[in-house]
Amino acid sequence: MEQLSKQQRRAWDINGFIHLEGVLDADEISHLCQQVDDIRTKPGWEPTNLPMGHYDWVEQCQNQDTEGFMDRRDLLSYDDAFINLIDRPGVFDLIVDIMGPYLAFSMSQIIVRASTPKFPGYTHTDGGEGLRRIRVTETSRPLAMKALYLLTDVTEIGSGNFTVFPGSHMRPFPEVDEPIVTPETPGAVPLTAKAGDCIIFPHSLWHGPGPNISGKARKTLLYNYCQMFIRPYDFAVTSEVADRCTRRQRRLLGDLGHDFRPGSYVYVPEDQLDVIENG
Repeated sequence: MEQLSKQQRRAWDINGFIHLEGVLDADEISHLCQQVDDIRTKPGWEPTNLPMGHYDWVEQCQNQDTEGFMDRRDLLSYDDAFINLIDRPGVFDLIVDIMGPYLAFSMSQIIVRASTPKFPGYTHTDGGEGLRRIRVTETSRPLAMKALYLLTDVTEIGSGNFTVFPGSHMRPFPEVDEPIVTPETPGAVPLTAKAGDCIIFPHSLWHGPGPNISGKARKTLLYNYCQMFIRPYDFAVTSEVADRCTRRQRRLLGDLGHDFRPGSYVYVPEDQLDVIENG
């Protein structure tokens, strides 16, 4: 499997993210963008009036404008293209190099950030308030990480840029009793990238969307991975989805080759390395 270059490893260790260019080609971008637009009319998990971080089942996205805001979870049932991104070559290989082979796929998400002067952006860490306070050492595997796929160009500041605080994954950062962290907080770096690029980063890196006043929506896909002993964020794999998956994809979705038993997902199957490394 492909491994991190020295430059990528240095970027990961010091900055807490790696920018991978040209991961998706033009045809893939076009197909995924069409899927994103079509999903607005289909039932699925979307934020409603529930508390922050919770999603409700809706018959369609409330905003039917393809340039409007959308936040859809649990994508795998919609199209094989979403399944294929689970172990995308050139991205998944690097994730395994960073996390090790004892990992699981735990979340898929579409986020469309509309162009509007009303949204100031925000920053956060993944995994909620509890995981925010758990930081691994410089030589440890991360507990969780994400791959963010850009489906639209974000080449100018003010385009809903993915904004990060380099190095914040390894050091204390303002929290409850200190100033609120925003995309305008000193140290924030708004990233520019092209459609088809991918940015990988750990749960503990402070990050989030910046303001979007570009006149066009920013469309992204987010894929989350965690160590096997951590509970997946939000998906229940149906047999219809599992039947469309490869052996490795099924393993990443929780199929250990046997029914659940005490110790599952902690003591892993004997063929784990072969499944993850060879597909």
